[in-house]
Amino acid sequence: MILELENSISKFKVIKEILEEMGASLDLSGLNKKLQELELNMQEKGFWDDIAKAGEITQEAKRVKDKIEYFNSLFTRVEDIEVLIELAEEDDEETIKEAINEINMLNNEVEKLKIEILLSGEYDRNNAILTLHTGVGGTDANDWTEMLLRMYTRYCESRGYKLETLDYLPGDEAGVKSVTLRVEGEFAYGYLKAEKGIHRLVRISPYNANGKRQTSFASVEVLPELTKEQDIEINPTDLKTDTYRASGAGGQHVNKTESAVRITHIPTGIIVQCQNERSQIQNRETAMNMLKAKLIELKERAHKEKIEDLTGELKDMGWGSQIRSYVFHPYSMVKDHRTNYETSNVNSVMDGAIQDFINAYLSQN
Repeated sequence: MILELENSISKFKVIKEILEEMGASLDLSGLNKKLQELELNMQEKGFWDDIAKAGEITQEAKRVKDKIEYFNSLFTRVEDIEVLIELAEEDDEETIKEAINEINMLNNEVEKLKIEILLSGEYDRNNAILTLHTGVGGTDANDWTEMLLRMYTRYCESRGYKLETLDYLPGDEAGVKSVTLRVEGEFAYGYLKAEKGIHRLVRISPYNANGKRQTSFASVEVLPELTKEQDIEINPTDLKTDTYRASGAGGQHVNKTESAVRITHIPTGIIVQCQNERSQIQNRETAMNMLKAKLIELKERAHKEKIEDLTGELKDMGWGSQIRSYVFHPYSMVKDHRTNYETSNVNSVMDGAIQDFINAYLSQN
């Protein structure tokens, strides 16, 4: 027990140094000053005249305040642990156990914080637009796409993210051909961008009477939902808009009017569609947001300076080979081919336990 305590104390010293470095890099005094400025702004006369802008400022103030309070709570825990260590050195077994446990818990918090600090990209804090498409594999691939939908739903729920289905196309016999979700929550895009690519499943097919092994593929596309400050202008003459009757889940209304919207960006050939909202106007607005996100992402991948520089030659830029394999037979394993991180607990992964894969990817990149 004493040896374990000594090892934990060594770990604690490293944790303390990391926290101090993080506090310096985040400029906590600067954050406090920024919070004061935001709160003064919120007290100005006529602040709520522009509800949308007021909401953004209020949300920003809450984000800054939460970050300050979170860091202060970590520094308080450091002080508490230092007291525990002093008491534990008197050979109190219960206190030793408590000190070791507190150090381990603090270490987990710091590891989580290190990952979030890596999320410093322009869009990392944004909401995400997550789209799953069936690949090669027929009915098995449709079923695989639905399994991935369940996995991401469970993951997002575990993080407290809010989900909204924007578009849904069921498979002919089973599963899902394609589905688009809006994921609302801090760092939704920053985390989920790690999932972008081709996902491969190997298993005994439940749709094969001979019980043969089947390989199925599905693609995952992740885009940032742009904020008002990040908005871009698109030439209206570059767009072709079609309306049609929505299908799938959504009640009787979806089949009565042509409320679903499909928008084609003519220069690149990119197509987006939305059928979730009750009105055509709402669906058009959502589809435009999806298109803007796709164009921004494509512009960055193509290293173009302007949206206007994008052409049809770029629309099929792919992700290359699969990023991750999920093997159900002849053995159990999920392996990410970019980081080589793997686990044999397939069931846990399919229940949404993918954070370790995401962390490994973010740390590597």
